[in-house]
Amino acid sequence: MATNNPSQPRSPIRTIDREELRTKLARGDDFRLVMSGSDWSFRAKHLPASVHFQTPDQMFGALRPDQEIVVYCSNADCHASLGTIQKLLDHGYRDVRHYAGGLIDWETAGLPLEGEWASGPPAPL
Repeated sequence: MATNNPSQPRSPIRTIDREELRTKLARGDDFRLVMSGSDWSFRAKHLPASVHFQTPDQMFGALRPDQEIVVYCSNADCHASLGTIQKLLDHGYRDVRHYAGGLIDWETAGLPLEGEWASGPPAPL
């Protein structure tokens, strides 16, 4: 019997670590950074240049299948990003990666955040 459990993806998921993601952002690489999870979480804190979608249709309308996409959520135990990645892969998106450490890994490293709860002036990437 097939399962829809996002913690058990049907396709292998490529990953990206914090340093590679930081470098891509600092260089201004052409990719989309997508935060999974609730709208409230996104408004509170997110990585710079992130986007958030309230519905899958909104996401599919804004992202191209040939675009490089990095998806994250709060931390390695959050499965919202895995569900989003699987939806993208199921709809033919080919260049999708997972930043498993997510918001907590980024913040713990002292890297800049945006949002209503982000404190202080943005630090350089």
